[in-house]
Amino acid sequence: MRILTRYILGEILSHALIGCALFTFILFMPRLAQILEMVVRNSSSFVNVLEIVLFTLPNLFWVTIPMSVLVGILLGLSRLAADSEIIAMRASGLGIGYFVRVASIVAIGGALLGVVNSLWIAPRANQAILDMEQSLAASQASYEIQPRVFYEDFHNAVLYVQDVRSGTGASNWNQIFMADVTDPAAPKITTAASATVVNDNSQDLLMRLRNGQQHETVPGQPDQYNVSTFTTTDLPLTLSPQSDVHLGRMDTAVYAISTPELLQRIHEPDSKRFLIELNNRFSYPAACIVLMLVGVPLGVVSRRGGKSSGFVFTLLLVILYYVLSYTGVALARQDKIPVILAVWLANILFAAAGIFLLWQMASGGRVLAAIVNLTARTPKLPGSSSIPAAIHGNTAQLSKFLGKLQPRPVRKISRNAFPRILDAYVVREFVSMFLMVLCGFVLLMLVFTFFELVGDIIRNHVSLTTVGLYLLNLTPSMLYTIAPLAVLIAVLVVFGVLNRNSEIIAMKATGISLYRLVIPVVSIAAILAVSLFLFDELYLPQANRRQEALRSTIKGRPPQTFLHPEQKWIFGQPRPGEPSRIFYYQFFDRDREEFANLSVFEFDPSTFAISRRISAEKVFWDSSADIWRFQNGWVRDFQGANQRQFREFINTSFNEIHEDPSYFFKESLQSQEMNFGQLDRYIRDLQQSGFDTMRLRVALWHKLAYPLIAIVMAMLAIPFSLSMGRRGSLTGIAVAIGVALAYWVVDNLFGAMGNVNYLPAFIAAWSSDILFALAGGYLLLRTPT
Repeated sequence: MRILTRYILGEILSHALIGCALFTFILFMPRLAQILEMVVRNSSSFVNVLEIVLFTLPNLFWVTIPMSVLVGILLGLSRLAADSEIIAMRASGLGIGYFVRVASIVAIGGALLGVVNSLWIAPRANQAILDMEQSLAASQASYEIQPRVFYEDFHNAVLYVQDVRSGTGASNWNQIFMADVTDPAAPKITTAASATVVNDNSQDLLMRLRNGQQHETVPGQPDQYNVSTFTTTDLPLTLSPQSDVHLGRMDTAVYAISTPELLQRIHEPDSKRFLIELNNRFSYPAACIVLMLVGVPLGVVSRRGGKSSGFVFTLLLVILYYVLSYTGVALARQDKIPVILAVWLANILFAAAGIFLLWQMASGGRVLAAIVNLTARTPKLPGSSSIPAAIHGNTAQLSKFLGKLQPRPVRKISRNAFPRILDAYVVREFVSMFLMVLCGFVLLMLVFTFFELVGDIIRNHVSLTTVGLYLLNLTPSMLYTIAPLAVLIAVLVVFGVLNRNSEIIAMKATGISLYRLVIPVVSIAAILAVSLFLFDELYLPQANRRQEALRSTIKGRPPQTFLHPEQKWIFGQPRPGEPSRIFYYQFFDRDREEFANLSVFEFDPSTFAISRRISAEKVFWDSSADIWRFQNGWVRDFQGANQRQFREFINTSFNEIHEDPSYFFKESLQSQEMNFGQLDRYIRDLQQSGFDTMRLRVALWHKLAYPLIAIVMAMLAIPFSLSMGRRGSLTGIAVAIGVALAYWVVDNLFGAMGNVNYLPAFIAAWSSDILFALAGGYLLLRTPT
């Protein structure tokens, strides 16, 4: 292999590997939070985490390998074209066929890797994912019980604890309320003054209750009521199996079928989806060769833009290719066109376009040159070229004469003045790179989001207007998420290029220290952090609510803003001198302000024993008297284990129950649909009612912590960029991927631990910022100034 061939291959491969890592990271990032939280909830080991990641990657490589081949060819050849190396090579007698042969080595290698991945590795990985989902669905979660929260994670049981004191190997609980809801119409109630709780080997909870009571009733027979007391009793609590564990894609069962089995199933009556899957396993690897045919001529001719034009071409071609691919599959599912033609539609069109472009390059590019010349021409008036020249000459002479008459101002330049011309130069380079990375990443994420929803769009006959509005309202959330990553990449690339071109040395030679040099970048990062917080405070929640509603429409489900169907237990609003109350209902009509099958439990504050129990088939709000009307029910008063009074009623009211209908309007709101103040009030309201708010409290602190990571990323990127020597932007992007992946792993891991009560909410939200800020500050202080 000649030296020139190795040189071109090195350029293409280096960009291809970086592109593969970058695209894989973008696709993997949304899955990371779900994987880490599932791992934390199931107390999985590091080996389990590694297995999940390894089993997820083959599904991503299916898409990212063709993309990486394209980005490698486009960016590699664009860099050579920008430095006029392509011109020198062609002047030495190398034709377009030579570049095709060199790029074919990478394309064929990518195609072979894609075939191995799609035919053997990905199906086995998907089968392993299915096996892990089954094992995790049967596993049990282990976490700390929080006080004054209703827990419905147990099998046919609801638990409420007034006070929790954790200890080594066991916990001590005070004032316990537990309902056995095996029969929801007649829950069996157990109360206890205290309990000692341990976890056995199966991760179930074993409670030793002390000084308690058990209340049992028979549905439809209010006169049948049993109360028993106990001094000590043991009671196990079994956690419900987790049924919402999803590690793979929605059609993972189809993707997990081996290729020989697919070949058999394509002859069955319902064979369309199997035939589509079989053709996909060959069409995506073939895309490496097809995209190479388009990438070579575009990379060779993009001389002015260099890597920037190559990056833009990559985005446009990737979007166009996958839009054609998914459109073809969608048409095949609707029986509009044959399956084979539909799956291979994008490859056929791109192959034709690539062959045409290569023919144009080989024949001198007459058609392309004509198009370029046509767009470059502008009409000129006769003699218009001489008139501006004369005016310009006279104006220049006049300006020169007047300039001599003016005294020259004396400029006093302070070494620490801000901003300076050098600051403007650094800011301009940083902002342009930041905007390009931010827009490119957001565009890619929007495209992949659209690909994921194509099936739902066609299945539910969603209009393109609705899809466009959804993507438009999704864009602000993506901008908010990607902005810190764009800061990291922009700082690494800009300072890496400055260091490679010895501009950092020249700046230091003028007496400017490193700390003074980074002031403009850190200042912009600080402004960005404040802007992100204000963006989340003023606009982002509304956009998130709109995009959630539109996504529900695309998915064919009602918007998720109604009452939680599972939140049927709620703690009453306490008042001094009154007993505590717990409400249990089977249905609440928010519009009519009406309960069905409501039970009210009142407790003795000193012993937490039930002092009164009210049950009614129907309860509605009388707005004229501001009271609840109870119909067709009964009420029992207790003194210890003795029933003091019992009466049935047809229509009555209890003036001491002061909670109005608005108290029960607990909407299922997401943290991203509220700003900081709204979320804080929402948490306080839910805490008062006895709901678990740990996840929301982590999200509340995260609203303050996440914007500041833009400053942390800037501080962390500067020493990394200066330590890369003369290796340039590719190394900067590689380092950015590693740092960003490390941050998101740490941040989501601490967040998941906070969500399941392993860590306080403040520590869970701020730990990643503090750790990375300390690391960035330490590296920055150790960097020679």
